[in-house]
Amino acid sequence: MTRASVALSPTEQRRLEKLAQEAGRTPKTMLKYVLRDGFDYTEEFVRKVKEGLAELDAGKGVPRAVVSEQARRIVAKHAAHKKAA
Repeated sequence: MTRASVALSPTEQRRLEKLAQEAGRTPKTMLKYVLRDGFDYTEEFVRKVKEGLAELDAGKGVPRAVVSEQARRIVAKHAAHKKAA
């Protein structure tokens, strides 16, 4: 594996550490995502995941069986429409 050095400003280092703490990961792990996707996207992604998990914890999720049935109906509707065309 190739290793490279990345120079972060003190502000970027603090931002990376805060992001890692929010994500429950190490700064080294989060740096991979920041380098690939940028700080803004990675911070937004972590925020959205945390919001989604909080909604699930609050019982706001949709059961798999309900989602599966909705998907079956959508597929059947589109299949019938395509067959009629």
